[in-house]
Amino acid sequence: MKTLNEIASYLSVINQPKFNVNPEIKGIQVNSQKVTESDLFVCISGYTVDGHDFVDQAIKNGAVAIIAEKELNRNDVPVLYVKDTKQTLSLIANYFYDFPSNQLHLIGVTGTNGKTSVTYLLDEIFRCNEESTAVIGTIQMKIGDQVYPIANTTPEPSYLQHSFRKMVEQNIDHCMMEVSSHALELGRVNGCDFDIAVYTNLSQDHLDFHETMDDYLAAKLRLFSHLGNRYQLEQPKFAIINQDDQYANDFINATSQRVITYGIDQEADFTARNIQLTANGTQFTLDTGEQQIDITTPLIGKFNIYNMLAAIATAYISGVSLATIRLALSQSNGVPGRFETVKGDHDFSVIVDFAHTPDSLGNVLTTIRTFATQKIYLVVGCGGDRDRTKRPLMAKVGEDHADYLILTSDNPRTEDPLTIISDMEAGLTGKEYTVEVDRKKAIEYAINLAKSGDVVLIAGKGHETTQTIGKETLPFNDYLVAQEAILNKLQ
Repeated sequence: MKTLNEIASYLSVINQPKFNVNPEIKGIQVNSQKVTESDLFVCISGYTVDGHDFVDQAIKNGAVAIIAEKELNRNDVPVLYVKDTKQTLSLIANYFYDFPSNQLHLIGVTGTNGKTSVTYLLDEIFRCNEESTAVIGTIQMKIGDQVYPIANTTPEPSYLQHSFRKMVEQNIDHCMMEVSSHALELGRVNGCDFDIAVYTNLSQDHLDFHETMDDYLAAKLRLFSHLGNRYQLEQPKFAIINQDDQYANDFINATSQRVITYGIDQEADFTARNIQLTANGTQFTLDTGEQQIDITTPLIGKFNIYNMLAAIATAYISGVSLATIRLALSQSNGVPGRFETVKGDHDFSVIVDFAHTPDSLGNVLTTIRTFATQKIYLVVGCGGDRDRTKRPLMAKVGEDHADYLILTSDNPRTEDPLTIISDMEAGLTGKEYTVEVDRKKAIEYAINLAKSGDVVLIAGKGHETTQTIGKETLPFNDYLVAQEAILNKLQ
């Protein structure tokens, strides 16, 4: 625990305030509903709500002090005013939990696609090496075998630093964390001491937030420019970069740390050669320049080779042998909702995938085309209240690579689903397609169309178990809906 005066002193603010009381702080919260006795409440001005409007509730729930950036005009509890509460939150969360990431082997993975897959592959590899792991990302947070739900791909700083402290106390060997562009832009990972930063790729996404690709790129580059500017013999830092990506040199130039590259088409430190892609798995030869080793894995597709190369390079420089890496990849379970085949006694294939960008959708459809013997049916939508410019691009990719499209809802949120679909239709050039707003009916329709040898791809939501319509979040699982539709068809 820290006292309020200790926290205020750490911030080094001008005109240091003098409080009549100096309460001990037991926790830091940004959600007034989660405040408990003796917490410090930090007012964050968000996109939909402003924490300054919930100070009364925070105090009622037990907050003993407030940090704000707007005048509150109250004297019932101490208020510390700062210029930017978002930046301040990262600072005090690090300090409050005694800089836990300094005591972890922390691996940050960023990029448009592949972040979840790389972190889960690393989890499998390190566990195969009999090491303890933690994973933070889109699906969940996992510390050892304990699973925790999270609201964002990269959590807000107080929750994040508290989680790091748990990991230190449980003697976790490696923590793999997805680092989103939002988190980098909003300073959620400021102060995190990353040992390895991994870059997968960059393609259009989140332009509702970043506005331009240059802004999106600049946010991603922060992970590498913040990787430390001093060299440490006892704990070296590394940047792992996809050499085949068009932005590779931007990331190489952004860091002062040691760079390790991986790729398929370009020469790199870790290269995949002699690639064989099948409907049941993948084989390739890993070339490190000094060693060559054959890899056989049930993971499917070229995009998964990139994910594996990123994980291989990261695990290898973290001390895992190539023999152990090969063993882990040979028995990989993959990631929920990432190219996940719906099991059952049917003679057609149904695949659920999280692909929600034009690039990732194209990768998945290209992979399916390598083994599909008949038609490919695609069920796809786009999220509401998000980047509108990618909607026609998503539809065009679907039209180019699938035989038949069923356009439907994803998470429409507060937008009219038909408006979203209309935006998608603007990218189509004439191939026949169907519109079915109800996602459950769209999935059922595609599965009922499928004949022997066909493939149905249900794209966009992957592992998600809910659908957000308006302000409501309702239960919805693509995999379970597809499984039920298959059973009904076979009856």
